[in-house]
Amino acid sequence: MKISNNWLKDYIKTELKPERIGEFLTDIGLEVEGIDKFESIKGSLEGIVVGKVLTCEKHPNADKLKKTTVEVGNGKVLNIVCGAPNVEAGQTVPVAVVGTKIYDKTGSFFEIKEAKIRGEVSQGMICAEDELGLSEDHGGIMVLDETQYEVGKNFADYFELTNDDVFEIGLTPNRTDAMSHYGVARDLFAYLSTNKQKSEFEKISSEVLNNEGSHSFTLEVEDKELTPRYIGAVIEDVQVAESPAWLKNRIKAIGLNPINNIVDITNYVLHGLGQPLHAFDADKIADKKVKVGTVKEGTKFTTLDGVERTLNGSEIIIKDGKDTPMCIAGVFGGAHSGVSAETKTIFLESAYFNAVAVRKAAKSHGLNTDASFRFERGVDPNITRTAITHAVKMIQELAGGKLVGELLEEYPKKIEDHYVIIRFSKIEQILGTKIHREKVKEILKALEIQVLNEIQNGLEISVPAYRADVTREIDVIEEILRIYGYNKIEAPQKISFTPVKQNANDQDELESNWARTLQSLGFNEVMNNSLTSVKDEKDAVKLLNPLSGDLAFMRKSLLEGLLQNAIYNINRKNQDIKFFEFGKIYHKRERYEERKQLAILVSGREAAENWQQPKSATDFYRLKAYVKVLLERLSIDYRETALTDERFSDAVAYEADGKVLVRIGKVSPVMLKDFDIDQDCFYAEIELEFAQELRLGNELKFRDIPKFNKIRRDLALLIDKNINYQELYQTAKKNKSPFIKSINLFDVYEGKNLPEGKKSYAMSFELLNEEKTLEEKEISEVMDSLIKSFQKEFNAELRS
Repeated sequence: MKISNNWLKDYIKTELKPERIGEFLTDIGLEVEGIDKFESIKGSLEGIVVGKVLTCEKHPNADKLKKTTVEVGNGKVLNIVCGAPNVEAGQTVPVAVVGTKIYDKTGSFFEIKEAKIRGEVSQGMICAEDELGLSEDHGGIMVLDETQYEVGKNFADYFELTNDDVFEIGLTPNRTDAMSHYGVARDLFAYLSTNKQKSEFEKISSEVLNNEGSHSFTLEVEDKELTPRYIGAVIEDVQVAESPAWLKNRIKAIGLNPINNIVDITNYVLHGLGQPLHAFDADKIADKKVKVGTVKEGTKFTTLDGVERTLNGSEIIIKDGKDTPMCIAGVFGGAHSGVSAETKTIFLESAYFNAVAVRKAAKSHGLNTDASFRFERGVDPNITRTAITHAVKMIQELAGGKLVGELLEEYPKKIEDHYVIIRFSKIEQILGTKIHREKVKEILKALEIQVLNEIQNGLEISVPAYRADVTREIDVIEEILRIYGYNKIEAPQKISFTPVKQNANDQDELESNWARTLQSLGFNEVMNNSLTSVKDEKDAVKLLNPLSGDLAFMRKSLLEGLLQNAIYNINRKNQDIKFFEFGKIYHKRERYEERKQLAILVSGREAAENWQQPKSATDFYRLKAYVKVLLERLSIDYRETALTDERFSDAVAYEADGKVLVRIGKVSPVMLKDFDIDQDCFYAEIELEFAQELRLGNELKFRDIPKFNKIRRDLALLIDKNINYQELYQTAKKNKSPFIKSINLFDVYEGKNLPEGKKSYAMSFELLNEEKTLEEKEISEVMDSLIKSFQKEFNAELRS
């Protein structure tokens, strides 16, 4: 939000410099992100003087240039080469002398220097209107009326130039009271007046209006809940024209474009007082009746931007006597009823609309206007009349308008202030320091919060209705702290707290444990938005009121977010990726489903290249090793199965109790192409809730280090190519021997000296008897049993 310092001074008088004001605004929660300089004319016409063309003749070396002499005051004459077709001797003209900066539309400039143009000296420039920022006209130099402009005088003296400091405030959504210059001034005064800073605050009130005659317009508000307050004014004999310079400069300073005096006045009141207004062409209102209500679903309505919209029936609509829509209340006006250059009579609206209804209408039609921004957060219901009287007064002064008849108003039930009880003990508890009770009351008074009654250890107070965000005791305490000053609260010398012991029933503890493990393995944790766009809407959960098309669905997988993180890093020459993320995914099947997962993505090199370690690309098996490190902490049994998943070109799943616990795969080339990734990526996802469930059912137990040594035996098996290691592993696991402690595949061979369709697997087995040393006979029995199982199940042969 932009706030003009010049505009702010209309409401608060202070000698503070803009930088100091910015510091104080930040201190009270209106964070100033920057202060920009505004000039009504870029460069403020500095270096431009009024000159007189003494002579003008054809340039000897160029057909389209002219050689002139120009007097610029005190008898000083400059030689200037000019290319304008309309330059003549005897003209009074604006001249940019050497050293002047000439700005273009983008704010860039070039400096006028003495130079030779086609062999002739040029000591300045005779200017066109667009070169001075006065208009878009570049048809020739600007010729001045010699009776009004004095040769040698500064050109800027003939213009109302404005220089301003504009605060860029990062306003939080709850601070609707500060969404205007008046609101910021009011908040600033509360701080200054309670912190011994000299200032004066100009409190606004309704203008006294002079009206003539009467009008035949009527007003009907159909739903008092949707529109608690509505005021209308009929103004005749309006002259729609360009706004005066001071008003245009105010509007331009905060980044708006002046339109005409009527529109500019409504914008001036909006940004000045915080109350949105809307002006209708009164001659286009059928039956001279304004109705405020709803229309049937499916009704077509063309808004000011020329877009035809289909209304859903829930919007608050301003209608005429024939129920024809004229405006989506609080959001956007209609093309048919808007003010134009031909408008002579206007119907001016000032209202307080239901915030929820306005917000839904704005979201439904994808509209975000200055008016909706305020209405949907809650404007001041008690400034409605003040705002319209100020606007009417300005229209009378700047557009020649004539108010006819009385203001039309519907306000059946006054919106009351908020009643709150605050306790001094609670203030002290929250702030951690004691504030004198009189200081508390002083701050409340500065915030226009009325003390109704003093009770034991507290106050009964009435908070103004314009503070829609201050309805509870804790809200009031926050307001007291804002104005008292965050910086005045001293940090304690010591902090006392009681550690909370987590247990195995806490899933957060599992996540924290896994996060620490992955971090120790070189991984970085990422966090991505759960809102996204999807190519395939099947099973996707769609938002009813999305912020944008790119954020219209809840994510179905964590993979896309991690791939986005990956390409962001790859594009910045960080191609070695080790990421993990804890997050939820969402699906809409027979019912809505929500699951939490741990997702892991690896790509690039496993370790940095050095003289002892050549390039080592990470791979599918490395990722499986990382996953197994995590699963070892669960002490569970699981089996590996083949997995078909369109996201992967190759994939496996780990299952436990008949359900999938983990999916691991190599990301498919199609998916990598969608993200412009040209290096292999490997991805794993673990179902967190299921992992926690398994963890609770399998308690880890401590075992002493064995007293006896393990015995290793190897088998080299010749098997069919279609047999995978997992099948061999599961067969070995089924062996009844209690001595088998670990099984490992340490070599795979396919190629020469093997029969057609065969491959060789070399497996190792570690055997251990924890009570005594294994004898060779016991070892042989176990190995013979394994060999028979492999021969029976897979027709395996032993290789020598």
